[in-house]
Amino acid sequence: MVGSHDTAAAVRLTVGVIGLGLIGGSLARRLAIRGVSVVAWNHRPHPYAQAEADGIRCMRTLAELVEAQPEVIVLCNPLKAMPAILGELRPLLEPYQDITLTDVGSVKMMVRDQVRDAGLAGRYVGAHPMAGNELSGWAAAAPALYDNALWAMTVDGDTDYRRFLAVARMITDDAGNRVIVLDDDTHDRAAALISHMPHVVATALINQLTDDPDRNIAAALAAGSWRDMTRVALTDPDRTRAMVEEDADNVERLLRMMAARLTEVADELHGADAGAIAAFFADGQPFRDYKSAVRSGADGDGPVFDLTIPAEGWQAALLDSARRGEHILRFGDDYTACVQRRSAM
Repeated sequence: MVGSHDTAAAVRLTVGVIGLGLIGGSLARRLAIRGVSVVAWNHRPHPYAQAEADGIRCMRTLAELVEAQPEVIVLCNPLKAMPAILGELRPLLEPYQDITLTDVGSVKMMVRDQVRDAGLAGRYVGAHPMAGNELSGWAAAAPALYDNALWAMTVDGDTDYRRFLAVARMITDDAGNRVIVLDDDTHDRAAALISHMPHVVATALINQLTDDPDRNIAAALAAGSWRDMTRVALTDPDRTRAMVEEDADNVERLLRMMAARLTEVADELHGADAGAIAAFFADGQPFRDYKSAVRSGADGDGPVFDLTIPAEGWQAALLDSARRGEHILRFGDDYTACVQRRSAM
């Protein structure tokens, strides 16, 4: 069975973090408390005193961060700032060919295009930690945000395997998290389905409430169901809007499908079609069973085994692994990984 990567255990990476908001700040704090050397830069220095107290070395400029020669730089800045950040990084990185870039963005095709436009595609490996909440900023950052987190890493046919391993081992060995490997399109379609589209639906729900003449009565009656359905609608609306616009094509497609589904249910209610209504509520049973397994802990009891990764076609092999419901727990030598079969629908 694949054990911890010997080199990673003996020599910790230096990781650079650009952007100390909720996601970047939480990652920097988690890595620091786990013994990783972390250097960071933020567009405003207000988090620096507390970050330094947490063992994070804060840099005044991007140039200073690059000169610290981290093996991996994690871009945690807003996507709208990505072109400017990448443009500034390109000449700074030129003397340091071994530095690898990754990111935490919730859409991947856009970031890859931006990295390619900046002439940095050869250094880049995409990543998206499935962690977060409705809060924002350094004040909300906490190492526990990444507890038991799964990261989606994204690759294409030109991704350098050595750089992929550097980022993957940062996630598994240094952050203590799990990995699946996808291509950009698969990631963006899946993220729209489970995150971006639901943010729009949750926002539509609170808009429905605020537009209703009996909104104060309804709000007084709201309890667990309403809380759970609308939690993500409490997120900073500018942040949500940006996320949705960055994945607009996928979100639009899903919203039209959702609208058609809801219209169909409304028609069935109007026609008192008991069979169709019963089928609507029964069709989601595979997901209920899946969540039951997760909540019971059975999801974490799946078989653990070694996966041999082919040197040629490794991207497709790892995507197939993800589709089988396998999560990568850690890497052994360059072409073996320890994976766990998780619950699947």
